[in-house]
Amino acid sequence: MKNDIDTYLEENQQARYEKEEAYLRAKKKVEKIVGFYWHLAIYIVVNIFIMLLIYKQSGQPFLSMAVWSTPIFWGIGLIFHFLGVFGTDYLFGKNWEQRKIEKYMNKEKENKRWE
Repeated sequence: MKNDIDTYLEENQQARYEKEEAYLRAKKKVEKIVGFYWHLAIYIVVNIFIMLLIYKQSGQPFLSMAVWSTPIFWGIGLIFHFLGVFGTDYLFGKNWEQRKIEKYMNKEKENKRWE
């Protein structure tokens, strides 16, 4: 039979373990977010360089597929990276719906003040 001290030590150890697990999960999530933002920054810089280079060297019109192919296909990959990091709820989840509802309600309230 366990005494009170052993029970306390086990509970304390379990609480520390859960806190450490939560910290590691949060740290991993932040690392994924940082990775996405680096991917986005590199995407922007490299694609501007590539697009200007192709445009200047090939003489193609700026709106041609030759100029835009890399940003389009890499952009598709970037979208999947975004969804992998933030998930689909970031754009269209319940929180998104609630924020939009509040935004439009506040906007309507502001419009009625002036009438």
